[in-house]
Amino acid sequence: MPFRNPAGHAGLVQNLKALVASLAQFLESRFQLAARESKAAVRRLVTIAICLVVALVMSLLGFIYVVVFAIVGIAHLLGVWWLWVALAVGLLHFVVALFCLVIARAQARHPILQDTASVLKEDTEWLKNLDQTKRR
Repeated sequence: MPFRNPAGHAGLVQNLKALVASLAQFLESRFQLAARESKAAVRRLVTIAICLVVALVMSLLGFIYVVVFAIVGIAHLLGVWWLWVALAVGLLHFVVALFCLVIARAQARHPILQDTASVLKEDTEWLKNLDQTKRR
């Protein structure tokens, strides 16, 4: 006579099937939630990126208009032709750009993450020595 559970509960196989089905349903609901949230996150990131690009372009155009206004205003105050003032402002911008390049070049000559590289080198040496000490 086969074993019958007097309480009417399902056996091990049925419980495992129910557990797997519940786990699959749980994971499916979590994946659906993640998919929905990731779509919303992508829309938000695209909106942020577009706004940043538009702000950058508008700032650049605003800078250009302010520089043109300053050139014309300085030329009017000094009583000189505006092209000479524009040439001086352009040369000033090139000098500032050259100065920034010199600073960047000086910074690029110094190694980055020097402490991390030295610690990794020490760890590599320690691991090499560890193999040699185990063989003895």
